[in-house]
Amino acid sequence: MNTTATPLIESSSPATGASADYTVVIRPSKGFSKLDLVALWEFRELFYFLVWRDVKIRYKQTIIGAAWAIIQPVMTMVIFTVIFGNFAKIPSDGLPYTIFSYTALLPWNYFSQAIARSGDSLVGDANLIKKVYFPRLIIPLASVSSPLVDFFISFLVLLAMLAWFGIAPGWGVLVLPLFLVLAFMTALAVGLWLSPLNARYRDIRYAIPFLIQLWMYASPVVYSVSLVPEKWRPIFSLNPLAGVIEGFRWALLGKGDPAIGTIMISACVVLMSLLGGMFFFKRMERYFADVL
Repeated sequence: MNTTATPLIESSSPATGASADYTVVIRPSKGFSKLDLVALWEFRELFYFLVWRDVKIRYKQTIIGAAWAIIQPVMTMVIFTVIFGNFAKIPSDGLPYTIFSYTALLPWNYFSQAIARSGDSLVGDANLIKKVYFPRLIIPLASVSSPLVDFFISFLVLLAMLAWFGIAPGWGVLVLPLFLVLAFMTALAVGLWLSPLNARYRDIRYAIPFLIQLWMYASPVVYSVSLVPEKWRPIFSLNPLAGVIEGFRWALLGKGDPAIGTIMISACVVLMSLLGGMFFFKRMERYFADVL
């Protein structure tokens, strides 16, 4: 049920000296105007708990624990280097293909994990949703936040690779957090669309891995945007990950000038998708308790 908490206060008689009684009435919100973003801050402790829970579950009863956050991108980088770098001879803008691909894999792995978790987040927390009130937006928000732990662990490997290849990032590294925020917003926007759909139509969960696979090849992970014909770049830039990945390569590897056009188009698409996703999520929220 799409709900907002509205306190109705009934005070006891002053003569009794008793404290006031508070009745909390939960009503469905009307229209698209009540996104209830203030409630997200009020329930921030629940947000922290959900993020910590996701991280603990991911590494509970594992042999090597957080090392999986390093093994996955490193092994993928090795495979990409052999197949696309050595066999297919895909240009890497004059950079070693290993670091060229690994720099793109950092935001991509975060994004793919985030939408996989957020897409199934409402179904996974169905018991919690049906038992207690809290802003439902916290669930997909926590799901796209927990993979940031893996991102920062993998980022340490990239720093070691930069030192190994003698690559010193320029001033562009100062704007790297902005590209990470753009990747976060992209993952949240997709999660806000997929999680309500998955709650209502359970076969969506089977389509999410297929969507992730297609999205990777539509993103410049194994190739550079420079290989895309100029006339197709505005359409290619509609993919938000295109701007994120190119931004990471420019900020960390310092190769060439930033693809401002690609980044700006991607940012606009992300903002529109995020805003539309929030409205769609709130509209579908009233049906969660019925379909989960």
